[in-house]
Amino acid sequence: MAPQAAAKKRRAPGIGTILRYGFLVIAISVTLAGGIYASQQFQQFLIRDPRFFLPGPADYGLDSPNLELAGVKYASRAQVLRVFEQDYGRSLYLFPLVERRRTLRNVRWVHDATIVRIWPNRLSVEIIERQPAAFVKLPGDNIARWALIDDEGVILDPPAKAVFRLPVLAGIRPSESPEKRGTRVRRMQRLTKELGRLADKISEVDVSDLDNLKITEQVEGTAVSLMLGDRNFSSRLGNFLDHYPDIHARMPQASTFDLRLDDRITGLEASSNGR
Repeated sequence: MAPQAAAKKRRAPGIGTILRYGFLVIAISVTLAGGIYASQQFQQFLIRDPRFFLPGPADYGLDSPNLELAGVKYASRAQVLRVFEQDYGRSLYLFPLVERRRTLRNVRWVHDATIVRIWPNRLSVEIIERQPAAFVKLPGDNIARWALIDDEGVILDPPAKAVFRLPVLAGIRPSESPEKRGTRVRRMQRLTKELGRLADKISEVDVSDLDNLKITEQVEGTAVSLMLGDRNFSSRLGNFLDHYPDIHARMPQASTFDLRLDDRITGLEASSNGR
């Protein structure tokens, strides 16, 4: 038993070891407490020192000299600036960047935004606007109105004095979700991209039926309606244009043509009798 007792005695920590560990724990605790205190004091300094406050406009109707805004063309500049009104006179440290960016994305015509804090007291805001893809005609109480739509299905009010060279898109339903409207817009874009230069004379694309896209094309000064189906748009339209003089000579009254079969063109007379 004596050897075992001696071994246990050797393994038992001495007073010096216990004190060293105790001093180490105290030192770490003091260091952490000091770091927390210093961090809190620095935080209060950033919050309270006027040098970090975002200055507001010098007078009503003016912009803040410390808010740089870029990228606004069709969006309302006033609505964009209004997002930051509650941040004037407050520290840049308290600026809720994620929340402000989310709010900006709800402004009409704004697709996304980049906000950068520039210390000590400046903001740089860059707006990325939505890109309209087509005109749409929307039903109204008394009269239909024209609007624009982008590839995400978001309907946009046309800005004053702006000129857009875009096709008219039929078959858009305001009651549908933006996701479904966006699917229709992207189907139109796929068609026009495949057609390339052949799409230059298209005045309207009807996406009511996604399995049968229809276009209104100007051919030799006459507007004709063409059913293109859901694929092979370029070859079908090219084949029709190559044979149109012969088709028109044989069916001068036809204004609608079914091109969904690659080896056949079916013309419909104005009376809607198939031929």
